[in-house]
Amino acid sequence: MKFRLTDQAIEPSALRREMLSLSAGAYCSYEGWVRDHNEGKAVQELHYSGYPQLAPSIAERILQEAQEKFQVEDAAVVHRTGALMTGDIAVWVGVTAHHRGDSFLACRYIIDNIKHRLPIWKKEIYSDGSHAWIESNHCGCSDPKNLEHSH
Repeated sequence: MKFRLTDQAIEPSALRREMLSLSAGAYCSYEGWVRDHNEGKAVQELHYSGYPQLAPSIAERILQEAQEKFQVEDAAVVHRTGALMTGDIAVWVGVTAHHRGDSFLACRYIIDNIKHRLPIWKKEIYSDGSHAWIESNHCGCSDPKNLEHSH
């Protein structure tokens, strides 16, 4: 179980190789990309700020919860900080488990809780020169029963 904040580009193929396990029957990953628009405005770039003294302990708790709820073999999260351009990966989650259902549900549980609970802030810079701080996507999906029916 690993969590990392980084100001470097996220390389999903290298992260996937690190998670490869012959005892796992399933692997699921999630990539959150910087899109070029939000709420009708053209996005030029994002700036992520994190609280490195607190974020790792909260993330590790989320990973531990996922392991307990979904029979996860291993899980990892990498979240970018600093300036990101459109198309960059802002957050990556990887999960291995014995069965695909557990890997899917755990991956969803982890990203939803990372977005909801982690002290990471996002500022969007728009093409017109304006900017705005964007709130986390508080999904309310911390209960695994809700994950099966959420969209």
